[in-house]
Amino acid sequence: MPLDPQTKTYLDQMAALNMPALSSLPPDVIRQGIAAQIASAPAGEAVAKVENRSIPGPAGEIPVRIYTPEGTGPFPVLVFFHGGGWVICNLDTHDGQCRSLANGAGCVVVSVDYRLAPEHKFPAAPQDCYAATLWVAEHAAEINGDASRIAVGGDSAGGNLTAVVTQMVRDQGGPRLVFQLMIYPGTDFTSQTLSKKENGEGYFLTLEDMDWFEGHYLNSEADKLNPLASPLLAKDLSNLPPALILTAEYDPLRDEGEEYGRRLREAGVPVIVRRYNGLIHGFFGMALIVDEAKRAVQETSQTLREAFAAS
Repeated sequence: MPLDPQTKTYLDQMAALNMPALSSLPPDVIRQGIAAQIASAPAGEAVAKVENRSIPGPAGEIPVRIYTPEGTGPFPVLVFFHGGGWVICNLDTHDGQCRSLANGAGCVVVSVDYRLAPEHKFPAAPQDCYAATLWVAEHAAEINGDASRIAVGGDSAGGNLTAVVTQMVRDQGGPRLVFQLMIYPGTDFTSQTLSKKENGEGYFLTLEDMDWFEGHYLNSEADKLNPLASPLLAKDLSNLPPALILTAEYDPLRDEGEEYGRRLREAGVPVIVRRYNGLIHGFFGMALIVDEAKRAVQETSQTLREAFAAS
């Protein structure tokens, strides 16, 4: 279908700013720009409680932000890994999304500020996210959470980390996870898909951007073949938690996200793949300006709520 009109307006406004391409700038400059944008952004929706704290990680303390909804608990828990290509973004960039998920799904959300590349290259990010998931399982009662109802989720790079962490938990004897939420995930650094050819320019996330993220995150070409970087390349996708995968019609990552869903289904994993036509990569964070994105957040929250109730 045609590009969503509100999304087109956003893209036109971005083009009119004539800003330099992300791939032409160093990470610290982009991070500074993002911080300036956040400082002037509207506040997210209210939740009952927000707490910043640090938890032990494999290379030091990992900052987390814990969102608790209204109610008495203990609540189910979503361990959330933010997007940003493993290089940019942080707890603040995804604050609004986490607030919406906490309220909409009726769960505690633990947002994880894992180590970023290029300062900390692969596999620092999955190691931190795995450690955070273990911590939540062991300390759920401390945050008014239910250790028997833990899910993991994230967007883009965070969707990749979600897929990776569920495989790590399965293979390393970690805690039982009841669900995984992957929002337009990257799943295969080796793929040459139709969606990359069709949507690699002009729709927010470009192929040049993806190469820039990859170059900062991975150590070598060999890392592309590691399932901890490319979870689609894992030989066995069985015995993983039920999944919801969101994709966008005009996203270069669309096809590899949907292929991961197909592979999960073939392996006997219950999975919903929900494509949002007319939308672009990053839409989940556009709920304030794109009606279809707001609907996606609401539908995702409801699916997550139902998954917790069924577990």
